[in-house]
Amino acid sequence: MVGREAFQGELQHLEELIIELAKKTKEQLNLAIDALYRADVSQAEQIIQNDKELDQLDMKINEEAIVLIARQQPVATDLRRLVVALRISNDLERMADNAKNVAKSTIHLGENHGIEVHPSIQEMKLMAVEMIDLAILSYENEDVTLARRLAELDDVVDNMYSTMLRELLEETATNPQKIQHIMQMAFSGRYVERIGDHATNIGEDVMYLVKGESLDLNN
Repeated sequence: MVGREAFQGELQHLEELIIELAKKTKEQLNLAIDALYRADVSQAEQIIQNDKELDQLDMKINEEAIVLIARQQPVATDLRRLVVALRISNDLERMADNAKNVAKSTIHLGENHGIEVHPSIQEMKLMAVEMIDLAILSYENEDVTLARRLAELDDVVDNMYSTMLRELLEETATNPQKIQHIMQMAFSGRYVERIGDHATNIGEDVMYLVKGESLDLNN
């Protein structure tokens, strides 16, 4: 029993690290979009530096999960928990990479680009933050209903991005001298849209954890 209790304690610690990574990922996303709208190159550079800390946290989660698999040789549900922890950590790290990419776009745009940032990027960011919260809540509670909800929200984000992209492409026709700047905004929108995709992946991981089978929430 002592060994089992210790194993459960280590699983709990792993979950706490994942929740910490999710919190830091949200912070990065919020800061990145804020920097984009304020054309704050200095803040964007700091976001890129901060990403190293998130990479290290993801690596720590991976190392602890792999050690648990090697040492405990878990089967069935326990093994699924560890596999899911690895998957979720990877998706969160990739979300953070997309936030970093928004910061890189802000640097490319510069401080005096003279183009209004499309309001849909902020709206998409708010939805993406909600999706991250929902994904982690579904993971903590092993709630498949919440996990399925992520697919619905992802469709909303996808539609917002498609509409925004069409409007930005139309703007390139009337403002061709700013095409590089406009495209950086299109890229930023795409990065936020990808964060929604990764949140949906976490929902699929929760479905796998609870039901023991892989399901595609994007279809």
